[in-house]
Amino acid sequence: MDHISQSTEAAGPLLPPVHDPLGQLSDLPRELAPWLDRPVPQISDCLARARDHGGWHWPEQPVIFVSDAHADAEGFLRSLVAAGVIRRDGGAITLTRFGQSARIIVGGDSLDKGPSNLDLLDALAALRASGAQFDLLAGNHDLRMRMAVDAVRGPRSALREHLFVRMGRKILPALREVFDRFVTGDDLAALPDEAACAARLMPSKGWSKRFAKAARGQLSGKAIKKEITKLDEKLRKFDRERAKVGMSHRELLAAVLKCHDIFFVPGGAYAWFYDEMEVVARCGSLLFVHAGLCDEMCRLLVRGGAAEVNARYRTEAETASLGFYFGPLANLVRTKYRASDCTLTQTGVDLLHRDGIHMIVQGHVNNHSGQHLRAKRGLLHLEGDITLDRASRRLEGLEGIGAGATLIFPSGDVIGLSRDHPTAKHFAPGRLV
Repeated sequence: MDHISQSTEAAGPLLPPVHDPLGQLSDLPRELAPWLDRPVPQISDCLARARDHGGWHWPEQPVIFVSDAHADAEGFLRSLVAAGVIRRDGGAITLTRFGQSARIIVGGDSLDKGPSNLDLLDALAALRASGAQFDLLAGNHDLRMRMAVDAVRGPRSALREHLFVRMGRKILPALREVFDRFVTGDDLAALPDEAACAARLMPSKGWSKRFAKAARGQLSGKAIKKEITKLDEKLRKFDRERAKVGMSHRELLAAVLKCHDIFFVPGGAYAWFYDEMEVVARCGSLLFVHAGLCDEMCRLLVRGGAAEVNARYRTEAETASLGFYFGPLANLVRTKYRASDCTLTQTGVDLLHRDGIHMIVQGHVNNHSGQHLRAKRGLLHLEGDITLDRASRRLEGLEGIGAGATLIFPSGDVIGLSRDHPTAKHFAPGRLV
């Protein structure tokens, strides 16, 4: 018989039952507490603007947001259990009654640090197979995989030949996994010698001068200089990181080419991953995105809706250039509202409010004590990256495997749930004065 972590009666209907037969989520909070224990002027200003622009419109079904799994399948699955949307029986997952009624939004950065990218993809595939209503958003690490593979397979040019090293160092563990599971002896035999494979992966001699000339008109002089400096740093680290995963250049090239087959060829083992990936999802007054917005994307969103933004992202990501990477579409998965990012001003924020969008639900900025509410550029943001993956947790002094999710209900109740915070955070912006 399933162990249900405490009774949910004390929390009312807002915390669904958690089916946790092994007691893996025994420290998951089951009591609600107000998200904001005192007024925050910047957030109060955001709520006032929402009231002035028609108030809040909530999704017609519960929405569960889980982001930044970073290749930790166990953290991802425990988060779905914590949200009450799945039960795990043996190796299989099934939707709970609540899970059948909910929309699950995966907020990006599914790939990256580990322990296993392929296990995480298999967990996502199992969620799809369960019949879940399921949205998969792009993150910056997911985009980097795409650009690294495309740079190796596509035509070489001064603007592209450095992109595998530029984007690919952090995906080396994923390439190791792909090599071990999918690359055959025949695949390796079809490749040239080690030196030729290294030349295919690395920028050639004199690249920086050719790049500086070719990038004029696409990037500012400051951005060009920064890109060259950044690549010098990455080149110094690359062989050290390659040694950690124990791969020759021939093996790396074989894995990159196999990534193309499994991710980007119809019928590939994980072709669905990028085929179904979008960059924004809208539910009433809420916009879900991995990182954030800029004025140009606000205009496109208001003019053409989420469907237009997603169509543009999907089309341009297929042949992503460095201009795309630094441009407004990729800014959706990269921005931290730095001076170097595409700009969000009051003009863009006002456009969103007039269109009825009052809060951004995002990942990308990881927190150590559950979800956070922030006012950024005068717009309310809910940061939902709660540091799920074990690699990050070890580096940042957090114990065990992360688990948690953001739950948003048609009633206008927003719950931030994390095993790293002693209570479930409760926010009801439409009812705050």
